[in-house]
Amino acid sequence: MAPTGPPADPQKSVEDEIESILQERIMVLDGGMGTMIQQRALTEEDFRGQEFKDHSRPLKGNNDLLSITQPDIICDIHKEYLLSGADIIETNTFSSTRVAQADYGLEHLAYRLNRVSAQVARKAADTVTAQTGIRRYVAGAMGPTNRTLSVSPSVERPDYRNITFDELVEAYTEQAKGLLDGGVDILLVETIFDTANAKAALFALQMLFEEEYASRPIFVSGTIVDKSGRTLSGQTGEAFVISVSHSKPLCIGLNCALGAVEMRPFIETIGKCTTAYIICYPNAGLPNTFGGYDETPEVTAMHIKNFALDGLVNIVGGCCGTTPAHIRKIAEVVKFCKPRVPPSLSQGYMLLSGLEPFRIGPYTNFVNIGERCNVAGSRKFAKLIMAGNYEEALSVAKLQVEMGAQILDINMDDGMLDGPAAMTRFCNFISSEPDIAKVPLCIDSSNFSVIEAGLKCCQGKCIVNSISLKEGEEDFLEKARKIKLYGAAVVVMAFDEVGQATETETKIEICSRAYRLLVEKVHFNPNDIIFDPNILTIGTGMEEHNLYAINFINATKAIKETLPGARISGGLSNLSFSFRGMDAIREAMHGVFLYHAIKCGMDMGIVNAGNLPVYDDIHEELLQLCENLIWNKDPDATEKLLHYAQNHAQGGKKVVQTDEWRKGSVEERLEYALIKGIEKYVTADTEEARLNQEKYPRPLNVIEGPLMNGMKIVGDLFGAGKMFLPQVIKSARVMKKAVGHLIPYMEKEREERRAKQGSIEEEDPYQGTIVLATVKGDVHDIGKNIVGVVLGCNNFRVIDLGVMTPCDKILRAAVENKAVLPALR
Repeated sequence: MAPTGPPADPQKSVEDEIESILQERIMVLDGGMGTMIQQRALTEEDFRGQEFKDHSRPLKGNNDLLSITQPDIICDIHKEYLLSGADIIETNTFSSTRVAQADYGLEHLAYRLNRVSAQVARKAADTVTAQTGIRRYVAGAMGPTNRTLSVSPSVERPDYRNITFDELVEAYTEQAKGLLDGGVDILLVETIFDTANAKAALFALQMLFEEEYASRPIFVSGTIVDKSGRTLSGQTGEAFVISVSHSKPLCIGLNCALGAVEMRPFIETIGKCTTAYIICYPNAGLPNTFGGYDETPEVTAMHIKNFALDGLVNIVGGCCGTTPAHIRKIAEVVKFCKPRVPPSLSQGYMLLSGLEPFRIGPYTNFVNIGERCNVAGSRKFAKLIMAGNYEEALSVAKLQVEMGAQILDINMDDGMLDGPAAMTRFCNFISSEPDIAKVPLCIDSSNFSVIEAGLKCCQGKCIVNSISLKEGEEDFLEKARKIKLYGAAVVVMAFDEVGQATETETKIEICSRAYRLLVEKVHFNPNDIIFDPNILTIGTGMEEHNLYAINFINATKAIKETLPGARISGGLSNLSFSFRGMDAIREAMHGVFLYHAIKCGMDMGIVNAGNLPVYDDIHEELLQLCENLIWNKDPDATEKLLHYAQNHAQGGKKVVQTDEWRKGSVEERLEYALIKGIEKYVTADTEEARLNQEKYPRPLNVIEGPLMNGMKIVGDLFGAGKMFLPQVIKSARVMKKAVGHLIPYMEKEREERRAKQGSIEEEDPYQGTIVLATVKGDVHDIGKNIVGVVLGCNNFRVIDLGVMTPCDKILRAAVENKAVLPALR
């Protein structure tokens, strides 16, 4: 069925033209090219043609070559799809990069293959346009290649890659030039199994549009490999969207790997997190044992129709196993369906990603950027990197994430290191560890070549730390444009041609200038801008340094009020550098400073995750001394702090934890252990409380009493900004250990009660079933786990579905388990 609509408007750009159609109706993409070629049972001689009859390697299976050797066959296939109702046809160029063609010894043909294929498709589209009076469009297909930037082809060498970002950019640039010279309307980066590869393709396209060619609409289509909802390189659908959205694709979606039924939940997820139009072209079901596809056109069309009726799609088509018959049925069923209306997403969020998404919004608590993967800041890490022991260095990164780092800072700035090589190798190692790679990276260097090396290894959306106006506006803008091309957020230091800003007014002035340049000249998303107004060292004995902490806090407040979308970060360790070697003093200073800076708008900071003290736990005298130093209330604050260190902290070193608190009651001990995150004695103390039958007749009473009292204090401190995520995680671990000790006793109590009541075996011993889940898009489960413990202790059966759980899985589990309530975080 041919599409309907007005003829093309010569005054509109191709993008405007397509977008106006997408607002009116669902457009139809073609089906599988390979499927149709296979039906023709072509021989080796057919693939070779006359030109390649003496080529040294077998060429059968190189479908893209047929655009040169059998152009009429390819043109006829295009026409079949167009006459079946396709608005858009893809060029026969899925493998037409020099990278993929190297398998056939035809890498030198890459540009020609793309130009000729585009010309063949253009001819077919123009012919059918003339026949029907309805414009048809040609999408230049850019496949993923047979190499991957995020996964090592060697099990023994997780850091090894058989291709570089620059090599992929070069290959995709050559392919895109051929497609554009051949007359395509759209560039379609498709079947993305590794987002890093896609980012290389998008980098190439954006460079071409800036330097040589008029821009064309970009379509981006990923591939979810199984029901996990992740790409082959491990990203979730939402993380994938965040990672490619900097290229401003007109359409984004999914194709291949799955049939429509299996693809549906992932299309729903992507549709909810992007304002782009949604493209969906699944396989004809799942392959049979022989690799073929059995799903009929009617069945495929029925599934696609359901997508359309539910408002999920804007462009539909088919991938492997689909034919013109499939496309004809799809075109018929969606003809009168209304297209999806892109959602109005919440403004004011910074969106980052590793393997999983990370959203920083108005109500996000302070974000911990782990600092220990820094050769200048961690002796252990530096020693491991210098020795080439990168795998052991990963343990430092993993510990930071486990201790609550939500972003991981990586710095390789050392005169004895090859910075770009070290950054590349360590980032590649991180890609091999999902427990680390799930969080976004902060690529940290004063050398821009090191920053670029890191960005070229990361499939997620990173933060660059940092750039500044130190070398002038031209240098600043050039680096900012590059960072935008890589799709990263950026930290801007309050530093200009004159020097580092120390006064409040200068900090505000420099940051405001940088903001205007980024937003107005580079068109940077304001939500991707982070300012570091310079946390400088106080307590040096020099009077001019006394106001540095106050100046940072005041500048932070003004920047957040006047520069919409911008975030504030800083390197916390700088503050206390004059007290180096005095860990107890430094940590107290950090805790006090953060308490006040966060209230004034500081969003994130580079910290040693897990080593931040709780504000209320700082010794009263030390707290007052730190307050006086930070707020410059006492000219002798530095001397008094040094005197305190000498008398209270064993020469300034961190105080060794004493067991003085062990002299309190068991209730006091349990609460203290929870607040401080001390696991050592919690099992013994929990048992002591359990044995006090007079006070706690049931094991549940121990949980409802001292354990929950302790967690309530933790919650209050966290909500007041006096405690940070790393401490909460430690507290949760202590709670889990205590409850774990009590569970066997509660189960025994339940069995004894059932036996006493004469309950039959089949009787449900629980009050009811609760399904718990952390919803799709959220990877944190601390609160959920605590709730689960409490419910379990109150005789509820708890079904924990984990984190990043899709809506349909939650609902299905609730129905199957006859849940009285699904509880979501």
